[in-house]
Amino acid sequence: MPLPPAPEIATFFQARELLIGRGLAVLAAWALLNLIGSGYLVRQADRRLARYYFHGMNVMWGAINAALACWGILQLHFRVPVGLTVAELFRTQLFYENLFLLNAGLDVAYVMTGYYLRAQAASTGQRPERLLGFGQALWVQGGFLLVFDAVMWIALHWQSRELFTLLG
Repeated sequence: MPLPPAPEIATFFQARELLIGRGLAVLAAWALLNLIGSGYLVRQADRRLARYYFHGMNVMWGAINAALACWGILQLHFRVPVGLTVAELFRTQLFYENLFLLNAGLDVAYVMTGYYLRAQAASTGQRPERLLGFGQALWVQGGFLLVFDAVMWIALHWQSRELFTLLG
C-alpha cells in the first residue's frame, strides 16, 4: 500500500493547485465578461460596422475560454494523491510551466494576426469592416491571454523555487 506523501510534498501540491485554480477563475471571469458584454453589444451593432465583428469574435473567444476554464477547473485535485513523489511533482510542475509558456507564444501569434488583419482591412475593398473587427478582437483577446499566460508562467516558475528545496 502506497504511503501518504510527506507534508512538504502535500503542501507544495496544494499550493500549486490553488494557484492554478485562481488563474482559471480569472480566465472564467474574463470569458463571462466577454460572453455577457459582447453578447449584448453584438445584438445592438450594425452588421456593416467593424464593431459587430469585434463583438461577435469576442463572444466566440468567450465561449472557448469558458470551456477551457471549466475543463481546467474540473481537472483540479483537492486531495493530494497517495504515493505522490517529488519526481512526479517536479514533472507536473514543468508540464504546467511549459503549457503556459507555449500558450504565451500562441498569444503573440494572435496579436500579430490582428495586426495582419488590420493591414488587410486597409488595403482591400472586400469587407474591410469584418477584417478590422476581427483584427481588433484578436488584439484584445491575444493581449489579455498573453498577460494571463505570462503571469501564470511567472507565478508557477517562482513557485518552483520551493520545489528545489524538496529535492535536497
